[in-house]
Amino acid sequence: MTRRLLVSAFLPAVLSLVAGAAPVLAADGEVKIGEINSYSALPAFTEPYRKGWQLAVEEINAHGGINGKTLVVVSKDDAGKPADAVTAANELVSREDVVMLTGGFFSNVGLALADFAKQKKVLYLAGEPLTDAMVWSAGNRYTFRLRPSNYMQAAMLADEAAKLPAKRWATIAPNYEYGQSAVKVFKQLLSAKRPDIEWVGEQWPPQGKIDAGPVVQAIAATKPDAILNVEFGPDLVKLVREGNTRGLFKDRSVVSFLTGEPEYLDALKDEAPEGWIVTGYPWYGIHTPEHDAFLKAYDDKYHDHPRLGSVVGYTLIQAAADILRKAPSTDTEALVKAAEGLTFDSPFGKASLRAIDHQSTLGAFVGTTTVKDGAGVMKDFVYHDGASVLPSDDMVKTLRPQM
Repeated sequence: MTRRLLVSAFLPAVLSLVAGAAPVLAADGEVKIGEINSYSALPAFTEPYRKGWQLAVEEINAHGGINGKTLVVVSKDDAGKPADAVTAANELVSREDVVMLTGGFFSNVGLALADFAKQKKVLYLAGEPLTDAMVWSAGNRYTFRLRPSNYMQAAMLADEAAKLPAKRWATIAPNYEYGQSAVKVFKQLLSAKRPDIEWVGEQWPPQGKIDAGPVVQAIAATKPDAILNVEFGPDLVKLVREGNTRGLFKDRSVVSFLTGEPEYLDALKDEAPEGWIVTGYPWYGIHTPEHDAFLKAYDDKYHDHPRLGSVVGYTLIQAAADILRKAPSTDTEALVKAAEGLTFDSPFGKASLRAIDHQSTLGAFVGTTTVKDGAGVMKDFVYHDGASVLPSDDMVKTLRPQM
C-alpha cells in the first residue's frame, strides 16, 4: 500500500480520535431510527411490542426498505424511568446517527421524550404513552402519537357508561400522569352526559405497588354503584383477585381502561372478571383482510398470537417507514412535514396523523369481558374509529399551544 493510500485510509480514524469518541454513523445504504421502551419494567406488553416492530422491519426491508435503503432500528431500554429514557434518546441522536425517535410506554416517560424532541428538534413518534398532554397542553411540533389517547378511550367508554343506571361512581387509578389524566377526562365526559351522577370515592395507589386489600376496602366503604378502573399489568391482577375475594365487584358495574388487552386478560386466566366494559384487542374475533394478513404473518414468524403491544410495535414502525418514504430527505423539518396528515395502514385499517395536533386516528375495540375455555376474552365488541371521538379543530386550538 502506498503512503498516499495509507494516509487516506487512516485519516478519518485519526480525525475521529482527535474529536473524541466517534458516533456510529449509518452506512450509505442504511436509514437508522431509534426506539426506546420500558422492556425491563413491563415485559408483558413490551416483549410482544418488540416482536411486532421486528416483524415490521423484516417486511419493510423485504419490500425495498426506505427508497432502496435498509431500515435499521436501534433499540434501548428505559426501565420505565424518564431520566433513563432521555439518556437513551441523547445517545441515539448523538452517537447512533438516528434520524428519528420512536417508542415509549409510560406517560411520564413519553412526556420526557417529547420535551427532549422539542429541545433537540428531532422527530419523536410515540407509540403507547396515552396522556392527553402529549399532543395538547404539552404538545410540540416534533412529537406525534400513535395510540388512541386517554381522551379518545374515555370518550368510547363514557358512551357505554352513560347507559348504565349507576349514579354513584368511584375510581381506582395509578398515581402518575397516565392514571391522573384518564380519571380526569373520563369524569369530565361522563358528567357531561350524565349530570345526575355523583363521584363518591377515589383511590390512587402508586404505579406497580398497589396494596390491593386496603384499596378494595376503601372503595367498598364508599358504596358505589359503579367503578372506573385504570389499573393495568400486575396491579390489575392483584386488584381483581382481591376484589373478587372481598365481593367488591358483585352487583356493581365496572368500566375499565385497557383491561380487554390480552396482555392483561391472559394473566388472569379463569379469574378474569365478568361483564366489565373495557377497551382491548380481541385478536381472535377480528375478521378483516388487514388483520388476517397481520395475524398470519405474526403466527408464521413467532408461532404465537399477537397482543396489543404487537399491533402497536408493528404499526409504529410501518408508520415511521411511511414518513421516511414520503419525506424528500431525513432532515427533521422534512420529516415533520411528511408526518403531518400522513395516512398509513395498520392491522385495524387505515389511519392518519392529524396535522392540527399530531394525534393518530387509530381506533380501539370496546366490549365486555367474560371467561371462555378457562381464559379471559372480550365479547360483544365493536371497533371505534379514532377520528369519531377526537375533538374538533376549534376545541384543539384551545387545548394546544399554537406554534
